[in-house]
Amino acid sequence: MDVMQPPTNDELRSLLTLKHGDVSRAGWGVRRRAYHQFFTPDDWYETLVRRLVTPATRWLDVGGGASIFPHDAPLATELARRAKLLVGVDPSDNIHANPFVHERWRGLIEDYQSPHQFDLATLRMVAEHVADPPRVIAKLRDLIAPDGHVVIYTVNRWSPITLVSTSTPHGLHHPLKRLFWGGEDKDTFPVAYKMNSRRELKRLFLQGSFDEVLFQHLDDLATFSQIKPLNWLELKVWRVLRALRLGYPENCLLGVYRRATSVRASEVSASRGSR
Repeated sequence: MDVMQPPTNDELRSLLTLKHGDVSRAGWGVRRRAYHQFFTPDDWYETLVRRLVTPATRWLDVGGGASIFPHDAPLATELARRAKLLVGVDPSDNIHANPFVHERWRGLIEDYQSPHQFDLATLRMVAEHVADPPRVIAKLRDLIAPDGHVVIYTVNRWSPITLVSTSTPHGLHHPLKRLFWGGEDKDTFPVAYKMNSRRELKRLFLQGSFDEVLFQHLDDLATFSQIKPLNWLELKVWRVLRALRLGYPENCLLGVYRRATSVRASEVSASRGSR
């Protein structure tokens, strides 16, 4: 199977079984999503990373804090055991509570130094917080081996919730987040939204000698996921839009970028110089 094809339904269902066991005995939200054949953005991201991690993989997880997958400890355990090396880098003290990484470093990825080159870097809900994208991507270029991959999973700059977030003072972000989805104040960080469209991601990574090899908009029905009647309505609206081949307005971005080899990188530089 081409690792750069979107996850299949069989792979996604396999993930649900790992995460929840017998889905028919899981909570109402899991059962309802399974009935409607809806997979969350987390499901898509986790399934893709599961495919990319092999016993030979040196994996750099950026900004994961206390867990690689906050809602999927079974997969985090599986992949931590599978990977040759798993390093977590995060500026928050949360990194010290991460039981899955083999090595941890507290600080910004821009300042991280390593004797290793990595085959895979993952940034789960991190890109929206990056204040200086070119510097971050330049560091990833240094850390990722040729033909290695960077996986970006983040919010869409133009989705309704993100637009509301942009106009909301940071001090109100956690109370609103807690109202709809729960969580702790320590897990709410300032946002910049400088890497939150396909166009910007592709431009930034191309400048950093990375090629886009996979990109998806992932429908996100999390807004009312804790409120049964509204969650039911969201799923029905999603089904109608899907039948009409229309995307759901609230969605996340999932992009995979392959580090160019030195030859391809020099070709890119040369082509830019000739313009």
